[in-house]
Amino acid sequence: MARLGELDLPDRLAPTVPRWVTQLALALLCSAGVEISRSVVNMLAPGSAIFALVFPAIMMATLLARWQSGLLTALISILYTFFTVYLPAPAARGAINPRFAVFAVAVAAILTVILAETFRRAARRAMAERDREIAARDLMLSEFEHRVKNNFAIVGGMLDIQRRRAGDTPAGEALASAMRRVDSIARAHRHLYRHGPSSEVDVRDYLVDLCAALAEALLLRGGVTLTCDADPAQIPRDDAVSIGLIVNELVTNAAKHAFVGRERGTIAVSWKRRGDDGWRLTVADDGVGIPPEPRPASPDGGLGQRLIDGFARQAKGTLTTASGGHGTTVTMDVPGT
Repeated sequence: MARLGELDLPDRLAPTVPRWVTQLALALLCSAGVEISRSVVNMLAPGSAIFALVFPAIMMATLLARWQSGLLTALISILYTFFTVYLPAPAARGAINPRFAVFAVAVAAILTVILAETFRRAARRAMAERDREIAARDLMLSEFEHRVKNNFAIVGGMLDIQRRRAGDTPAGEALASAMRRVDSIARAHRHLYRHGPSSEVDVRDYLVDLCAALAEALLLRGGVTLTCDADPAQIPRDDAVSIGLIVNELVTNAAKHAFVGRERGTIAVSWKRRGDDGWRLTVADDGVGIPPEPRPASPDGGLGQRLIDGFARQAKGTLTTASGGHGTTVTMDVPGT
C-alpha cells in the first residue's frame, strides 16, 4: 500500500500527458472497473454490492492520481450506480429514502478520498525524506571514498620515493613489496565503490584488475606471463582485501623464485566455485618448484608468508601447497557465504 502512495501518475506522465487528462482517464478506468466488478458479483449474488465496490475504486484513484481523480471516480460511480442500478431496483432500496441513501454514500466517499489523500501525502513526504537521507549519505560516502583514495595515493607515493632512494637493495625490495600490498588494498577499495556504496566486491573484476597491475609492477614481459580466470562472485569487502593480498604475495613469490634460470613460464590465478561448498582460489606456476634446501631469508624476514597465513585465517580459508618438478600450486578453499 505504501508503494501505491509513492506512485504519482500525473507527475510521472507529465508533461507528455497533461495532469488533468491522466486524472480523468484514471477516474473513468476505475469507474469502469466498479461496473465490471459489480457484474461479476451479481452473477454470484444478484442485487448485492450496489455501492460497496465504489469505495475501493475511489481509494485507488486517489492514491494513484490525487484527490481530484478520487472525487471524479466517486461522482461518476455514485451517479451511474444510483440511476442505473439503485433506482430501478425497488427491492434493493427497501424503505430507505433514495436521497438519504445517496447522501450517506457521498459522505462516505468524501471521507474515503480524505483518508486516501492524507495517506498519499504522508507516503510522499516519507519518500522525499528518504531520498534526502540517501542523497546525504551518498555524498558523505563519496567524500569519504575520495579522501581515502587520496590517502592511499599519498602513502604509495611516499613509499615509492623511499624505494627510489634505497635503489636495488634489500630495503628497496621490501619497500616495493609494501607498495604492492598498499596497492592491493587500494584496488579493493576502488572496486567497493565502483558501483555505488556497498559492502561487497565483485571478485572477478577485482582479481583481473589486480593481476594486470601485478604484471606491470613485476615487469612480467616476454616469456613469463600472468593469467587470471575468475568466476563472478560478490564477496565481503574484508574477504576481498584478504584474497587480494594473498594473490599479491603468491604471485610475487612465483615471479621471484619460480623461474630461476629460465626465460619462459606461466603464472595462473583462478577463482572458481567449488561445488556447493564455496570457492577455490588457485595460484599455480610451471616453474622449478620449491627447492628442498631452505630458501635464503627474504628482505622482509618472512613477512610475506605470515601475511598469507594470517589473511587466509581472516578469510576462513584452508591453504594447501603442492610442489614438484613441474611447478608449484597453492590453493585456498573458502567456505560459501
